[in-house]
Amino acid sequence: MTVCLLLLSAVALTAAVPVPHALTRAAWPEREPVVGLWVWQCLVATVLLCCLAGLVLGAAAVFHTVRDGVFAPAPPSVAAAYGLSSAPAWAAVLTLLLASGAAWTTAMLGRELAEARRRRGQTRAHLRERAPELPAGLPRARGPLLVLEDEYPDAWWMPGHPPQLIVTTGALHRLTGRQLDAVLAHERGHARAHHDWLLHLSTALATGFPRIPLFAHFCDQTHRLVELAADDTASRRHGHLTTALALIELNQHRGVLSCASSHRLLGERVDRLLEPRPRLARRRRALATAVAALVPLLPLLIAFAPGLNALG
Repeated sequence: MTVCLLLLSAVALTAAVPVPHALTRAAWPEREPVVGLWVWQCLVATVLLCCLAGLVLGAAAVFHTVRDGVFAPAPPSVAAAYGLSSAPAWAAVLTLLLASGAAWTTAMLGRELAEARRRRGQTRAHLRERAPELPAGLPRARGPLLVLEDEYPDAWWMPGHPPQLIVTTGALHRLTGRQLDAVLAHERGHARAHHDWLLHLSTALATGFPRIPLFAHFCDQTHRLVELAADDTASRRHGHLTTALALIELNQHRGVLSCASSHRLLGERVDRLLEPRPRLARRRRALATAVAALVPLLPLLIAFAPGLNALG
C-alpha cells in the first residue's frame, strides 16, 4: 500500500503544480477553448481521484470496519496484496488530511451552490420588479426571453428553472438584427454547455483551496475559456466581424477597449474575433481529447493494480 500512496501522491502533485503552469502558458487553448476546458476538467478529476483513492486505501489500513467493507467481495489474496496490516504510521496522518480535505471540498461546493441559488432568487425578484407591467387580463410572461427597459445595452443568460435570456431595450436599439442574433447565439452557447456548473465548481475549489495552483488556474481559465467558447459558437453561425461588433456595442459604455485589468478579457476577445487564428487540425483535437480523458484513469490503475495482480 505504501507504493500506491506514494504513486498517487506523485501523480496528484504533478497534476496540481507543474502541469497547470505549463498549460496556462500554452497558446493552443485560445484556439480550441472547448478542448482546453476538457483538459482542465480532466486535470482536476485526476487530482480528486488521487485524493479519493488515497483516502479509501488509507481508511482501509487504519480502520478495520472500512477494510472489511471495501474488501468484502474480494478473495483474501487481494486484501493481502495491499499489505494493509503493515501500513506506515504516516498513513493515518495522510488519511486524516484527506478526510478533512474531502469534507472541506463538500462544504465549499454546498456553499457555492447555495450562494448561487440565493443570488438567482434575488436576481429574479429584481427582474420581476423591473419587468414592464402587462395590460390587465394578459398572463405574466414566463418564456425563455425577457426584455427589460434599460438605456444601457446588455444581454445575459440566467440559469435556473426555468432558464431565461434577458435583453435590454438598449441592446435592441443599438444592435443590428445580425448582431442581436450573434449575442443570442453566444448566450445560448453558455446554456447548452452548462457553463454555469463549471463556473460553480471552479469557484468552489479555488475558494476552498486558494494556495493550490491547479484550482486557482482552473478558476481563472474556466472564466476565460467559457467566454471564448461561446464567442466561437456565435462567430461560426454569424461571422467573426458581426460577433466582434456586437461585443463592442454591448460593452462600449464599460470601456471594452480600455487597458484596465477588469476589461482586459473583453479586449482580448475582440482582438481574437477580429484576427481569428486557425483551429487545430481535427487529428490534434482528437488526440488532445483522448489523452486528457486517459489521464484520470491513472489513479484508478494505481489503486487497482495490486488487486489485479493478485487475481492474475
